[in-house]
Formats: sequence, structure tokens, C-alpha cells
Amino acid sequence: MARYAAELGVDPPSPEEVEALLDLAGTAAHASERAAAPLSTWLAGRAGLGVDEARRLAARLAGEAAADGQGTDPGGEH
Repeated sequence: MARYAAELGVDPPSPEEVEALLDLAGTAAHASERAAAPLSTWLAGRAGLGVDEARRLAARLAGEAAADGQGTDPGGEH
């Protein structure tokens, strides 16, 4: 991770950021399809969101989807 971050010219994530990113990925994967985990973290980074803000947004959207009765079907789509 540190070498990849260095090649990108950025600092690697702190242990707290790693935990928050894994929480974000887990929320996305459980609320949608599995591919949502890495893609949600990419989208958050592209949007310039902080990890905590991205995690809160994902949790809110997951809660809304659950309240609407949406979830992952066996095909992985809504």
C-alpha cells in the first residue's frame, strides 16, 4: 500500500482511514452488489470526499434502499 501510494504521489491511508474505507466498502457491498465495494471507494476519491463523509453517505443510501425494500437479488442487481 505504501509503495503504491508513493507511486501515485500521495500519502498512504492512516490506520483510521483504512478502517473507515473498509467500512465504506462493506456497507456498499452489503447494500448492493459485491462490485459496489471497490467502485464506491473509487467514486468517493474521485468526488474528493473525505472517508468519513463518504461512509456516512453510503450508510444513508443503504438505509434508504432498505426502507424502500431494495436489495440485492441473486443476479446482483436491483
